[in-house]
Amino acid sequence: MTRPTAQDIARVTELLGRKPQGEFEVALRDSNGDIVVVKNAPLLFDGTPMPTRYWLVGVEEHIAVSRLESAGCIAQAEREVDPEALRLTHERYANERDSAISPSHTGPRPDGGVAGTRVGVKCLHAHYANWLVNKTDVVGEWVDKRLRQERRP
Repeated sequence: MTRPTAQDIARVTELLGRKPQGEFEVALRDSNGDIVVVKNAPLLFDGTPMPTRYWLVGVEEHIAVSRLESAGCIAQAEREVDPEALRLTHERYANERDSAISPSHTGPRPDGGVAGTRVGVKCLHAHYANWLVNKTDVVGEWVDKRLRQERRP
């Protein structure tokens, strides 16, 4: 992983409301240079598995996705996305995350796909963060379209 700067660590600490508990790198910044998505190491500093590879920390993005979640859109997204495309999203996410774990690692490992989910949809924030970085998340794409519709006058 590319090490974050001291300023990046301070900003992520501010955005999370606590110091990061594992290594991360900045995966996406907005047009002003502020951090939108971080890419987490698959294991925290203490060895605890971290299933969430991409974490949405951008203030505006987090608020917008929180509104969708509070409006019941997790269940709606799960109903509307293709189940096979969702399965493949979880599989790609898990494979990418797990490839960052040393083959010699013998301790606990994260499991599941996006945000540790094995099936279905658990967290729109994690899916959207994955979409913003990789453009390969069917739920994140669903969130992106929904947010664009809400922004239209």
